[in-house]
Amino acid sequence: MKNIVLIGFMGVGKGSVARELIKHSDYIAIDTDDIIESMQNRKIKEIFKTDGEAYFRKIENDVAKWLEKSVRDTLISTGGGFYKVKNLKKIGTIVLLDSSFEEILARIHAHPNAEKKLKKRPLLSDLEQAKALYEQRRPEYLKLADIVVDVTHKSALECSQEILKKVKKYD
Repeated sequence: MKNIVLIGFMGVGKGSVARELIKHSDYIAIDTDDIIESMQNRKIKEIFKTDGEAYFRKIENDVAKWLEKSVRDTLISTGGGFYKVKNLKKIGTIVLLDSSFEEILARIHAHPNAEKKLKKRPLLSDLEQAKALYEQRRPEYLKLADIVVDVTHKSALECSQEILKKVKKYD
């Protein structure tokens, strides 16, 4: 068993799928955004506001180095831009949770804490810019992914079951 690294655009459901996956496997789960907030003792939104995106990306690279050296048999849920770290392929099997931009927005808006979820994602504050970012990132995600799971109209449970089947075939 090795690490599974969930990548995908912000709001695609990486956290929800991770929580479901650990219920049905022997994996433990960690979230790179949670690690960063813990290391910095502040929210990501605050890091972006105070120190900017370049500083945040540097912290992501530091976390990626730690993951590669120290973390095994773990499900790693990542932030939307984490895929850019240099050592991503060395951390584990890369699983892309894929969906259209419109579906991602619909998922966020349908969530009971939609307002809180939107506030948590500073890059979604301008929808035109966010869509352009999605269109830039999606081909990059697809290129890096070992496994792709289309999450459109699927529950977190369905996605987690699909991931477990595909990871077993991939290993």
